[in-house]
Amino acid sequence: MTMTSTTPDTIDQTLPDAVSTRPRPPRASPVSASLTFARRALLKIKHVPEQLADAIMIPVLFTVMFTYLFGGAMVGSTHEYLQYLLPGTTVFAVLLITVYAGVNLRTDITTGVADRFRSMPIWRPALIVGGLISDAGRNLLAAGIVLALGLVMGFRPEGGAVGVLSAVALILVFAFGLSWVWATLGLVLRTPSAISAVSFLVQFPLTFASNVFVDPKTMPGWLRTFVEVNPVSLLVDAVRGLMHGTAEPDRIGVVLLTAVLLVAIFGPLTMRLYRTRT
Repeated sequence: MTMTSTTPDTIDQTLPDAVSTRPRPPRASPVSASLTFARRALLKIKHVPEQLADAIMIPVLFTVMFTYLFGGAMVGSTHEYLQYLLPGTTVFAVLLITVYAGVNLRTDITTGVADRFRSMPIWRPALIVGGLISDAGRNLLAAGIVLALGLVMGFRPEGGAVGVLSAVALILVFAFGLSWVWATLGLVLRTPSAISAVSFLVQFPLTFASNVFVDPKTMPGWLRTFVEVNPVSLLVDAVRGLMHGTAEPDRIGVVLLTAVLLVAIFGPLTMRLYRTRT
């Protein structure tokens, strides 16, 4: 048995081979890190597309079924009812998908991926911000699918392309604010399924007790009072106005103010919980 001795000269000769002498790459900026996480979230949708199936198919089915099953009974014409219904189901489609802001965040925390990211020399909130950026793309896709279906079925927005694009932009702004609520719950609740359950219990009553499907004038007084202050109703009113060229600035202003308040309240709360609970 032979032993090799390690002398200082030998260490000096092997050290450059073991340690890289190239300059360390610069640290990613907050914008770059956030965009990287946004791309990661979009790739997850590409590889697991079924995560969007329920959120998109439900509004699509509701658009088709309500138009052809109830349109004639409600207003006497499926074509006329579609003009009323489609802006609401577009809002419905996007709001359902916002829950993934919390579901995906909780999934990363549960699987331990978030801990790995926190140990890396990157801007810490990039995981959350990147996820919200990808959500905007997901929301745009959902709105586009419902609108395309509506155009095929006979939807003709009187506000033209400008009105439709403005309406979609307003929906995306409101959805961004609402996504912060689900991100907060993603840090509070323990499982992704719990977040989905809470979303179902909150969003479906707010959607059905709104003006998405029927005119509030046909409702009892006590219910009409709730519907008129329901945030979903306010958003649908503004979207309908933009799509049909009858937008009221005060309605749009209320929606924008609501979105700003959601971000102002739940944005800092989400960041604080992310720093202290993960």
